[in-house]
Amino acid sequence: MKFEVVVIPVADVDRAKTFYTTLGWRLDADITTDPHFRVVQVTPPGSPASVIFGTSVTSQTPGTAQGLHLITEDIEATHQELKERGAEPSEVFHDAGGVFHHAGTDARVPGPHPQRASYGSFLSFNDPDGNSWTVQEVTTRLPGRQDPSTLSFNSPSALADALRRAAASDPHHQGTQPRSQWDWYAHHIAAEQTGGDPSQ
Repeated sequence: MKFEVVVIPVADVDRAKTFYTTLGWRLDADITTDPHFRVVQVTPPGSPASVIFGTSVTSQTPGTAQGLHLITEDIEATHQELKERGAEPSEVFHDAGGVFHHAGTDARVPGPHPQRASYGSFLSFNDPDGNSWTVQEVTTRLPGRQDPSTLSFNSPSALADALRRAAASDPHHQGTQPRSQWDWYAHHIAAEQTGGDPSQ
């Protein structure tokens, strides 16, 4: 089984839809079957899991979804992007204990993890209803944390970099493939996976 959807409670569906799509989250669905039922689904870029909110989709009080987590490979770049998109993120922080982070704002130390350790740097932001999100920087996964059946790359350029690293470590093919060729392969693969036109 794969974790696919989280439902969050909001008071104003249109306001929430505007907030999340302004963050750059893909709008997957906005379905109304009657005046009392509406389902909106959005998906963060690169995420296999989506977020649903709407009318009559949860009995939770708006704003009570707390501690939802997003992962980034560059916490400072993500902070800048969220700020530019109007999310009003907290400053980047790490936890005084060095493991995960405390609830609320307890034990927050300003700035990223001193050694920039994977899993060690965070920021937070709220949606207009007060549902809280935490962004965690993960640059290298701990052993056993990546399911081989669900390997993925966040972008064609990340896949191209992986192809280049693989070629560099292969003694039979070192230097035989131009760097630009890996970019072409990566974009072709990404287009096939996303329904795009591989010839483009």
